[in-house]
Amino acid sequence: MMNEKRNILIIAYYFPPLGLSGVQRTLKFVKYLPQFGWKPTVLTITPTGYFAQDYSLLEEIKDIADIEIVRVGSLDPNFLFRKKENIKMPSEFVRKLFQFTSDFFFIPDNKIFWRKKVLKKADALFQEKKFEIIFATAPPWTDFLIGMELRYKYNVPLVVDYRDSWMDNPFKYFPTPFHYFLNLRKEKKIIRASSKIFTTNRKVKELILKKHLRVQYNDIHILSQGFDKSDFPNENSKRSDNKMRITHAGIFYGKRTPNTFLIALKNLFAKNTSLKNKIEVEFIGKERSNEKKLIEKLKLQENVKFVGYLQHKECVQKICESDILFIAVDNDSQSPGKLYEYFGSKKPILANVSNGYLKHLIEESKVGFVVDLNDVENMEKRILELFHLFGKNNLPKGNDEFVSKFEREKLTQELSRILGFLSFE
Repeated sequence: MMNEKRNILIIAYYFPPLGLSGVQRTLKFVKYLPQFGWKPTVLTITPTGYFAQDYSLLEEIKDIADIEIVRVGSLDPNFLFRKKENIKMPSEFVRKLFQFTSDFFFIPDNKIFWRKKVLKKADALFQEKKFEIIFATAPPWTDFLIGMELRYKYNVPLVVDYRDSWMDNPFKYFPTPFHYFLNLRKEKKIIRASSKIFTTNRKVKELILKKHLRVQYNDIHILSQGFDKSDFPNENSKRSDNKMRITHAGIFYGKRTPNTFLIALKNLFAKNTSLKNKIEVEFIGKERSNEKKLIEKLKLQENVKFVGYLQHKECVQKICESDILFIAVDNDSQSPGKLYEYFGSKKPILANVSNGYLKHLIEESKVGFVVDLNDVENMEKRILELFHLFGKNNLPKGNDEFVSKFEREKLTQELSRILGFLSFE
């Protein structure tokens, strides 16, 4: 009996075939949990309109017998685009307007209409299986509310996974103090109902502890973002050209922009025109008009190209073919999943980030070239420094000891260990 696998119910609105980095963490947990004695049942959304679709991600788990995916439709805004599948990325103005409107009318978020249907489906699942753990991952925060209701109804331990901060999320609005109060009250209830809280980094843990004084330090466990070794080619591809390629993978939004980098690149080319034929930049991901217009204004079209959204393994291949990997993050509470795939590639990282946890982590990697958010002059120096190292074939390479901490399989093993203690309490 002790060798029987235990059932875990995973509530995850964002799950393949939806793409982008928000689905990676949950998918990889689901992929590797069966190795450690668990049978995941994923409650997720019926395929709907979204900024990116990646059906290749489902191929990773299709032959694993212990995984069940249960899909439930919703009447949230994505439903309006269900026939289009891929939705064009909005401009920053439109994104902000939509987010503000959504946060004004829907608490905790516009996925709240998914809740009732999911709860009904969950009731049927609980009649079929004995779940030992409920695991809810957010955003959207509606996932947490669903998990809390099931926790009290069936007296099963609830584990919540903060991929981002809730109350200190830079992309969430609280239009009035009353909105803030209602969100905070919901978060308090969820934390009270949880047996364990996971976060992706130390900063989010600190923010939760600061807001919820009854939460004990050991109630929150940091389980970082990561990379899957099986996504990577056996060796990095060699290109025939002699150009230094700088690549960014992911999407730009909010104050997370390539502006400092692009202006610095323009200035560098103005001072040394020969470099225009020796440096190229690729942006992998959904293109937005904001960045396209800036590139045209700076006359960088010949050097900076948008590759578009790629399936996950294609994206990793592109990362491995690059010489330098660029990332821009304007806050200290988010932990972009793509950074950890950068670590997995062991390539140098040009980071335009604010001071804090993420900056220190990149510096710890020993392959980070860090520049403050608006420091164009220093960014220019860093690009030139990297170009000289590239010319000497002396670019730094990440070390195995640091990188191995972020392997998805190891992270899932740690998750399984903690879940095991909870399921026997």
